[in-house]
Amino acid sequence: MTPTDIPPFVDILADFELLEDWEDRYRYVIELGRKLEPLPDKLRTAETKVQGCVSQVWLSTTIHPNGIPRLTFVGDSDAHIVRGLIAILFAIYSGKTANEILDIDAVSILGELHLNEHLTPQRSNGLMAMVTRIRSDAETARTGAG
Repeated sequence: MTPTDIPPFVDILADFELLEDWEDRYRYVIELGRKLEPLPDKLRTAETKVQGCVSQVWLSTTIHPNGIPRLTFVGDSDAHIVRGLIAILFAIYSGKTANEILDIDAVSILGELHLNEHLTPQRSNGLMAMVTRIRSDAETARTGAG
């Protein structure tokens, strides 16, 4: 639904497991961020800005209401590593229904990458702020469809 080159999460996880060195994993996350489509300037607004992130992060959600609403996302950050984290979140969430998004245990899934052990507490908090925004948008979509 969102034309990107971001691989599915299962592929990201497999690639992560192949990379033993955390420096290589960081480079991989940054490379994932480079695959994000550019965020149009008109979407860099106070409404799309994610609060709770140290870096500037914008996240815009599109709800596709055909029957069961599906959500797709575009986003950006001024930090390369955060752009990569956004790409990982899009691999997990984008194109899924509101109910599917709300059923995802982000802490568990992201835990498979062991990111919390290697991100600063501020980055981890920002990552969870992005998850909270995505879940909130999914709840809004589900409520609107109900």
